[in-house]
Amino acid sequence: MATTNGDTDLADGHNPQNGAVYDPTADPYVPERQSADDMDEQRNKNIAYQYLCHLEEAKKWIEACIDEEMPPTTELEEGLRNGVYLAKLGHYYAPSKVPLKRIYDREQTKYTSKGLHFRHTDNINYWLRSMEDVGLPQIFYPETTDVYDRKNMPRVVYCVHALSLYLFKLGKAPQIQNLYGKVDFTEEEISIMQMELEKYGIQMPAFGKIGGILAENMSVDEAALHAAVIAINEAVERENADETLGALQNANALLVNVDPEDKQEYQNELFSAKEEKKENALNKDPKKLAEEQSLREGEVDSDVYDTLLTQAEIQGNINKVNIALEVASLNEALENQNANVVLKALSNKILGLKNVDPDNIEWYMKELQAARDAKGQRLDKDEIQASINAANAKAKSQKDLSKAVADINAAICAENSAETLKALKRPEANLPKVHDNGEQLYQSELKEIRDTNEEDLNHQQLSVAVQVLSAVVLINDALNTGSSDETINALLNPDAALDDVESDLSYAERYYSTLTAARQTKAEDGINFLTQEEVQQCIEIVNQTVHEEQERILAITAINEAIDEGDADMTLSALQMQYAKLNDVEPHEAVLYQKQLHAEKEKKAANSEDESDPMLWLDEIQSTVNSCNKTAADFNKLAYGVALINTVLSSPDATPESVMKVITDSGVGLHSITAECGAEYLKELTAAKKAKDLEGDEDGDWVCHTTKDGHNYYYNIKTNESAWVLPEGAALNCHQLTKEEIQSWLKGVTQRRIYKDRLEYLNTQEEATIKVQSLARMMAARNKYKKRQQYFRDHVKEVVQIQAFFRSNQARNDYHILISSNNPPLKVVRKYMHLLDRNEMDLSEELELHGLKAKVVKQIRSNVQLENDLSAMDIKIGLLVKNRITLQDVVTHSKKLKTADMGRPASGIKSLSKEKRHMLESYQHLFYQLQTNPNYLAKLIFAMPQVKTTKFLESVILSLYNYAANQREEYLLLKLFKTALEEEINHLLSKVDKMMEIITGNPMVIKMVVTFNRGAKGQSSLRSILQPLVKEIMDDKNININTNPIDVYKTWINQQETETGEATDLPYEVSTAAAAMGHNEVTNRVQESITKLSSLSDKFLSSIIAAIDDIPYGMRYIAKTLRNSLTEKFPDAASDDILKIVGNLIYYRFMNPAIVAPDAFDIVDVGAQKGMTTEQRRNLGSIAKVLQSVASGKTFGGDSDHLSGLNKFVLNAHERFKAFCIKVCDVPELDDRFNINEYSDFVNPTKPVVYMSVQEILDTHALLMEHEEIVAPETDDRLHELLSDLGDPPSIQDLIGHAPVDTNEQQAEALLTNLAKSEISLTLTNKFEIAGDDDTDMVQLFIRTKRLLVDVIRVQPGETVPQVLKTPATEEQKDEHIALVSKRVKQDEKATKDDDKLQRTMSVLHDSKLPLESIKRKIEKNLATLEEAKHVSSSDNYQAMVTSIAHDIRNQRRYRNQRKQELLKLRATMNGLESKSGFYQEQIDFYNKYIETCMLNLQTKTKKSKESKKKNEAIKYTGARLHEKGIILEIEGLSENQFKNVLFEISPVALAGTFEVTAHFLGVKMDTVQIVFSDLLQLQYDGVAVMKMFSRAKVNVNLLIFLLNKKFYGK
Repeated sequence: MATTNGDTDLADGHNPQNGAVYDPTADPYVPERQSADDMDEQRNKNIAYQYLCHLEEAKKWIEACIDEEMPPTTELEEGLRNGVYLAKLGHYYAPSKVPLKRIYDREQTKYTSKGLHFRHTDNINYWLRSMEDVGLPQIFYPETTDVYDRKNMPRVVYCVHALSLYLFKLGKAPQIQNLYGKVDFTEEEISIMQMELEKYGIQMPAFGKIGGILAENMSVDEAALHAAVIAINEAVERENADETLGALQNANALLVNVDPEDKQEYQNELFSAKEEKKENALNKDPKKLAEEQSLREGEVDSDVYDTLLTQAEIQGNINKVNIALEVASLNEALENQNANVVLKALSNKILGLKNVDPDNIEWYMKELQAARDAKGQRLDKDEIQASINAANAKAKSQKDLSKAVADINAAICAENSAETLKALKRPEANLPKVHDNGEQLYQSELKEIRDTNEEDLNHQQLSVAVQVLSAVVLINDALNTGSSDETINALLNPDAALDDVESDLSYAERYYSTLTAARQTKAEDGINFLTQEEVQQCIEIVNQTVHEEQERILAITAINEAIDEGDADMTLSALQMQYAKLNDVEPHEAVLYQKQLHAEKEKKAANSEDESDPMLWLDEIQSTVNSCNKTAADFNKLAYGVALINTVLSSPDATPESVMKVITDSGVGLHSITAECGAEYLKELTAAKKAKDLEGDEDGDWVCHTTKDGHNYYYNIKTNESAWVLPEGAALNCHQLTKEEIQSWLKGVTQRRIYKDRLEYLNTQEEATIKVQSLARMMAARNKYKKRQQYFRDHVKEVVQIQAFFRSNQARNDYHILISSNNPPLKVVRKYMHLLDRNEMDLSEELELHGLKAKVVKQIRSNVQLENDLSAMDIKIGLLVKNRITLQDVVTHSKKLKTADMGRPASGIKSLSKEKRHMLESYQHLFYQLQTNPNYLAKLIFAMPQVKTTKFLESVILSLYNYAANQREEYLLLKLFKTALEEEINHLLSKVDKMMEIITGNPMVIKMVVTFNRGAKGQSSLRSILQPLVKEIMDDKNININTNPIDVYKTWINQQETETGEATDLPYEVSTAAAAMGHNEVTNRVQESITKLSSLSDKFLSSIIAAIDDIPYGMRYIAKTLRNSLTEKFPDAASDDILKIVGNLIYYRFMNPAIVAPDAFDIVDVGAQKGMTTEQRRNLGSIAKVLQSVASGKTFGGDSDHLSGLNKFVLNAHERFKAFCIKVCDVPELDDRFNINEYSDFVNPTKPVVYMSVQEILDTHALLMEHEEIVAPETDDRLHELLSDLGDPPSIQDLIGHAPVDTNEQQAEALLTNLAKSEISLTLTNKFEIAGDDDTDMVQLFIRTKRLLVDVIRVQPGETVPQVLKTPATEEQKDEHIALVSKRVKQDEKATKDDDKLQRTMSVLHDSKLPLESIKRKIEKNLATLEEAKHVSSSDNYQAMVTSIAHDIRNQRRYRNQRKQELLKLRATMNGLESKSGFYQEQIDFYNKYIETCMLNLQTKTKKSKESKKKNEAIKYTGARLHEKGIILEIEGLSENQFKNVLFEISPVALAGTFEVTAHFLGVKMDTVQIVFSDLLQLQYDGVAVMKMFSRAKVNVNLLIFLLNKKFYGK
């Protein structure tokens, strides 16, 4: 970084003062003279420092011109490449030539993000044109590529210096500074610049000659000009102003604008400039100055202009003085407020101000004065120009504004809404935002405002009006959206100038509905908008309505409070409140209102669940008021009518007619009145009235009536007044008949009359009445029966369905109890006992299942062997093609293919002799323990050498578990993997001390799990998950992902040359990725690949996450075990670290290889001839690389820093992948998944069978014997007993037969090897299963007792087990039991005949043949024993036994379903294996044909026997000769001159492809070795170039193969 030090001494930087070259005169001690190389080095550093100074000068000058900060000096060259700063510089002095809007990427955002673009060259070209525009001589111009490609940046800086001096001469720019010796650079910065200059080999321009070159390019007499300039310098030096003025006025000096009045100012300025230049020149000591000048091409003497002012500098200083004087004059005129003088000064050409318009003088005065006042001192030229520009802009804006306002008024008057809208939207109008959809609103409202004012609207009026109208337009738009929220927001807009708009959201919906209704009303007249006034009216309406509602709520609250107070007057006052708006409130009914309202409120409280006091609402209050009014009116009529009846009855002139008239009055409401009883009514009522008159002494005027609600109604019989409260001082009349009394007398009279008439009629019709009654009853009963009967006939189907439903519902309930109940009753369990029997279908499926298992295991073994042999055959034929092995080797291997394909049936125990059966049965016991107890094999795996583990896994473990062919064996195999993994991580044999060893190492169990899960099941899962994705990548020819910058660079260069046909200027090789990324095209291509890679990786990840259910359960369960084990062993470890290890298992080990090489893992079908292309492999490899980073959470950096753009995706995707790993581990435990427990083998009707070769059995036996103490460390372990029974591992002939006789040793060995591959079927049995009479094992006893109890319950019913056992069996039940046993025996005989593995346990079969009563006694005995062991209890009637039977029934159903599923899987697996075997057979046929062809071709060759004999002869070479041929490279202990004493003899032996090499030293035989030609070829195939022979001689493998081919195979 450069630092400016001025005149101070530079302590740390590199400059002429701090000793770049040592000055011998400054020190009495003179050092040794520098060498030429040292001096060259120092000169180069001086050049670099000077160039850095010129860069700093250019930087500061450009910053002063464009008023913008630029990059540091050391980065300036790179910063100039895009041309932005240069174009801005061009705009500074030639704005018309370089407008700002034409500068590409002016803010440099694109350059910052993507680097250089070809359009950046436009900026450079604009700069070059701007220099042409001002007239800078073209001799200074750089090329576009000098800037853009950075080919000659010193030339660019040189041009900037020339431009600065030229513009200074013209008075258009400040003078550039001379910073040599004033800036400080570090040694590192100088060294870097020195290397850059040396790298490009650029000639440094002569910066000091710019002034002279400018003068030379003027069309004048150069000598005269030079003499005039020197004269001026001399005059200035003498400090004589008159003499200086005379020199300046010399015509040969070509100076302009020289004012004699300013001669002293010229003298002062020129003298100061000359002194500064002289001082700058003196900053370089003479010695260094001489060195610098000597570096300039074509320059021997110093340049006089190093200390003299050039013509351009003189003119520039004259202009500087003139401008300063004119600026002072202008400032003085401003102080005097003299507009004419100001205008004259502004128009003066010397100032060179632009865009001065005399019409704008008033604006200039205002703006200049404002700027001067703000600054507080005089303005300089740039500030004056800025004020002029601002004043012009304001003047123009005002003119445009006036015209725009006039146009708006004209459009309004013309009532042209479209033109009005257009005029309003003009930018010159400077109005608030105008909306297109408010065209009609603007026109109508503005027209109305103008008509009201009776004159044109001014800008202020328009602004206010448009602001309001635009807000109204937004209100109308909000109504169109149908959203009340948007409507209230629009109404609250301050620009709408609306009053009293409530912001409460409760108003929003009301505003919206009211405004919408108002607009719909206007829409009927063809107007689709509301005005501001109409909107305000709607707001006021809503506010008034809401206010009234609030007041009404207050009134309702007051009414309720009054009701609670119990004051009728208060309640009446509340009911009469204005805002309550209740109708027909009668003051004299106040008491009734109070009572009835209070009752209604209590009723509402009783019906409400809310504990708070409920309130009566307005409609309830109005309803109650209406009800009270009606009650009062009805009781008024009632009281009047009753009083009238009493009056009539009291009259002596009462007649039946008059009585009938008053009692039938509707207002009284009497009933049960018969017209014929008028006389009786008069008689009875009169008597009752007289009796009433005799009661009591009170004779008041008021009577009381009671409503149905219990309220008393008081009525004055004289004045007809009424009241709900007896007036004070009033008395009741007790002589009046009440309504109830009158009704009672009337009803009695009427009923007596009816009864009397009916009785008289029946007395006359007694006989007929009896008959009719009897007939009616009979017909009713008959019709009811017939209807019921017919109903059943009409609905026979429904009746049957109901019966079936009832029965099925009963059965369903029983089955539900059986399935879900913890303690199902015996009677329910008995109904489903038949499900435990095996039928013909069960037998058939069992036989098929066992047969398929045997075939699948055999076919898997055959296919694996064929695959391995075919792979070896591929290599051998490839070597044969290259003549690296003999044809005999290939023929021999082809015979192995034929013999491997010839299978033999697996031998069982019956196929062995009687003597060998005992040993095989012991093996059956041993392998049962190994299969069911995973601890043995888990420990054995870690006890044996790791190199044998993979072979042991493939040959023994997978065979022992039948390759997980069914659920039981998969369950046991996963249990083994779990135990082994926990053993490896947690227990004594732990090999994992650090958690990350799971990733960095190669844990044995993890490798075993992945190997197993890549089998048939896992392979199909991988195929279903990855095939669509991989196939899409492979089929899309447009996908070409390449993120290697070096490869992309090479591809780009090749493509460029191919398209252009011309050699590129760029290097063909780049050493680093950073160098390649320095090219924009490479960066763009890599970025494009990264973008595509990110998209495809995300697609892969999403598909993998979505296919979580397709991942094999075994893989997920081991992942869960791994997570739990690591958490247990490393409790302090972060969960994220553990999830990374789980992700490493699931993705990197299981899925990643299938993505990288999908053809190898059968993910896609790729033909052998076609294969995968390089692009396809690179695309998939790139995706796999990103997914691996996602799984591990590691971002890209370091050598992969160009992929850092993927880091954000990687981090985000890693979070998704962690959640995916958690879900992967979320699987049920093995017991829940497979529904298998420790009793399952006892319940299953068949015993497990495995198929193993003799060699596998013997190898396992030997390994167990070798590691017995590790596998079974406990002395009482059952394994010791099993191994003791077997003894030492037998030989093959001991196990399956004797060695053949009459054969030679080689044939016998081959036969035994073939016999070792023979498969034996082992029916695994538990040796420690108890015998029939041994009741010590409670679990076995429980199971056997349960089987016996099932037989008893099948034939004898009962509610509980004790009831069944104690109830004697009938003869029918005994016969049924015998038939059941007989049927079972026949089934067992048939099963044993077809397959001896399907037989029952003999002890169970023997017990079931006992008599029924004997079986019951045995059950009782067993139950007693089990009860003592607390397995069952008699207190609950042995419910545990019944529950266990129910569990067996449920498992039997599951077992059958499981067996069907296994059959389907095995059939599908068998079809796939047979298809694969067919494919292998086709390959074998093809190889056989190929070999036959080779044999025929071999026979057709005619070779002389002599030549053949010669080729079988031995060859001899000395060590020196073999060393010359390059075969012998070195012999330890011998120098090269002793190689001649060593003789090597090479001779073929009887075994094809094998050679014997004998070494002789000085004729003495030293050693003999055999070399196999195929081994040499394998070394060559593996890339091994040198091998050792005799442990001392280093031999070149390739040349040795060449020698053997030439001498023994004729090649």
